[in-house]
Amino acid sequence: MERLFKLRENGTKVSTEVIAGLTTFFAMAYIIAVNPNVLTAAGMPWGAVFLATIIAAIIGTLVMGLFANVPYALAPGVGLNAFFTFTVVKGLNFTWQEAMAMVFVCGIINVLITVTKLRKMIIRSIPPMLQHAISGGIGIFIAYVGLVDIGIIHFTPDNSARSGANISLATLNSPTLILFLIGLFIAVVLTVLKFPGKWGVLNKGSFIIAMLATTVIGIPMGITTMSHSVNLGEAFGQLPQTFLAIFTPQGFPALFSNPAKIPLVLVTIFAFSLSDTFDTIGTFIGTGRRSGIFSQADEEAMENGKGFSSKMDKALFADSTATSIGALIGTSNTTTYIESAAGIAAGGRTGLTSIVVAVCFLLSAVLSPFVSAIPSAATAPILVIVGCMMMSAFGEIEWSDISVAIPAFFTSIFMAFAYSISYGIAAGFITYCITKVCRKEAKDVHPIIWGVAILFIADLALQAVF
Repeated sequence: MERLFKLRENGTKVSTEVIAGLTTFFAMAYIIAVNPNVLTAAGMPWGAVFLATIIAAIIGTLVMGLFANVPYALAPGVGLNAFFTFTVVKGLNFTWQEAMAMVFVCGIINVLITVTKLRKMIIRSIPPMLQHAISGGIGIFIAYVGLVDIGIIHFTPDNSARSGANISLATLNSPTLILFLIGLFIAVVLTVLKFPGKWGVLNKGSFIIAMLATTVIGIPMGITTMSHSVNLGEAFGQLPQTFLAIFTPQGFPALFSNPAKIPLVLVTIFAFSLSDTFDTIGTFIGTGRRSGIFSQADEEAMENGKGFSSKMDKALFADSTATSIGALIGTSNTTTYIESAAGIAAGGRTGLTSIVVAVCFLLSAVLSPFVSAIPSAATAPILVIVGCMMMSAFGEIEWSDISVAIPAFFTSIFMAFAYSISYGIAAGFITYCITKVCRKEAKDVHPIIWGVAILFIADLALQAVF
């Protein structure tokens, strides 16, 4: 174990890594049910997507843990599966097989971008103040995810409002919200106390303890139930419908059968790839730098070494391959999960954390009633606390300099308001270029930042046109 994961070198131990893995898994386990629910709206069979979600998560996370030795978990992305279903299939009228073929191509493109070191060059070109803004912005984003998903941020439809809805704090009279507040209280207390001295392993286990305690409290409240069971035999029976479906006549042959639609196909693949790439870059920068997972020495090895000579090299490659693997099995873009931050905050530093997550996903196929019993009211408080911790990165930003404050603000705020890491990075890159031009410092902007900013503008323009 020590030889494989280098636990001592990374300042961790088996018990800490196990707790970190459990924390990450429970924070992201919602995807097991959410992904099938979203993709069935595109016409895909629920049971097949259920298994494809688990298989893609296991394979992607194992590659991340064993090849890169970093504590990140992968699974089909929530925002990307919504784009797949509601924009590509329902909006642009592609079949789900055609959309899946585009996801596969997106994965291949990302592999090529990684192998040619373009992804790593992008990471190296991002100025320190934007790196800190991305870290803090992800903190806002992940806390906002927890608050919105649990429903404490309430959206009331209102056609007279510019946004089409009025946003307010929900009335705290539902059992789910009450349980969330109880869980948040437990998480705050345990995190602040830190379980010093005699508690030993529990020093890093406050998140998992808070989740389990909240889950147990939810039983008499009727929130924690095992009503969402899955017929595993039926799911396996449906899997052949999605497995390698991209190579059937409804997949690649149909996708390129109409020359008039090829420009739209290329634009859609571009949108998939851009969002997937920068979601991952944002996650690695936001969580890996401050925790020391990706150190300065690692970055220098990434820049100067050959092949896969650093953790970042290997992590980016693991993430790139996962998207195409998921498409082969039958699910939308598989990506590195921002919820990995929960496990990292719990002390995870090596690939052993990822292996624990992969094992949990494997067990979840059989123990799905128990996994699904853990309510979102038990996991949302953890996301809020982790978000709070990550916002410490804002302290590294020179807010008194308005040319620094503007791109940092747009980076962090757009992540939450647009519900997208990649759109936050887009806003930051574009405003950073604008402020540098205004200060007559355009020459100080790395050419890659200029190129990526232009690509983001093109992406937004093309989405508006098509």
